[in-house]
Amino acid sequence: MNVTEDLSILSLILQASVVVKIVMAILAGVSFMSWYWIFFKAFTIRSTRNATTQFEQSFWSGGDLVQLYRSISADRDAGGPQGRIFEAGYREFSKLHGQKTLEAADIINGARRAMRATFQREIDDLEAHLAFLASVGSVSPYIGLFGTVWGIMNAFRGLSNVSSATLAHVAPGIAEALVATAIGLFAAIPAVLAYNRYVHDIDRLGIRFESFIEEFSNILQRQLR
Repeated sequence: MNVTEDLSILSLILQASVVVKIVMAILAGVSFMSWYWIFFKAFTIRSTRNATTQFEQSFWSGGDLVQLYRSISADRDAGGPQGRIFEAGYREFSKLHGQKTLEAADIINGARRAMRATFQREIDDLEAHLAFLASVGSVSPYIGLFGTVWGIMNAFRGLSNVSSATLAHVAPGIAEALVATAIGLFAAIPAVLAYNRYVHDIDRLGIRFESFIEEFSNILQRQLR
């Protein structure tokens, strides 16, 4: 037996049992999808952060709010989530401000509710597919472990036909089983790291959005006075 050839990674994958190959294929597919969403969410969060910074610079530059509202309405993607929150709040404020029967508190509360609703939608969009990364991080090791247990069972079952068992007989079977665990960890570890990082980044963006809602509400309240 050529132990070196049998224990190469490619050889172990090709010579694995059908069940272990299915487990490896599932883990490989899950890993590919998780890496896709890792890169996609990284791009989305980075672009959201940049758009938020640009909008804040425009908002706090002291320009006309009406002109800023028209600019955001014309290109809702340019302002990012915070720009859309501003648009929703100012639109509702303008609508309610035209109704003379409403109190100032009712107008501000209506604008704040509109901004809160848009805020929740934007956060939901940012958090989309994070649950998939969390599932990959928690489930992949167990799927790999299942393939490992199955491979080890096959390795020891094959010893029933051997009169004298040696390490050379069981090493390939155990090694191919451990490859499934390795692939499971390869899928899980990046998904867990990315999930924790993105949750932190989205929480920080959410704090910026909530702070803007309160600050903009105060500005609208001063305009009513």
